[in-house]
Amino acid sequence: MSKEKAPRRVGDKEALAVGTQIRGSAQKLNLVAALIRNKKAGDALNILSFSKKGMAVDVRKVLASAIANAENNHNLDVDALVVSEASVGKSISMKRFAARARGRSSRIVKPFSRVRIVVREQEEA
Repeated sequence: MSKEKAPRRVGDKEALAVGTQIRGSAQKLNLVAALIRNKKAGDALNILSFSKKGMAVDVRKVLASAIANAENNHNLDVDALVVSEASVGKSISMKRFAARARGRSSRIVKPFSRVRIVVREQEEA
């Protein structure tokens, strides 16, 4: 009486990786995700390796995880992988306070974001 296997959230020729708690705003993370959308996986890794944006390090880790999932879990060809989806959303926000003048305080919000990367095996045409 075990539970049924959950259906796949992506297609048969696709693999998924999600970075759930990446420290930084979703707006900054989306700028980096836009660099790799619809690119070949190898090219996307190179773009992220040499990007000057700080968020590129975390996005590169998630992309490398998606490529490893495709190779090891789904037996897809690594050379034919394309980044089919790179979406960004908000996660938690830590609230902190900073002391200000005259005994006042102000709020500091430290946002976290999540990135979801789907790689797809593309047929050579």
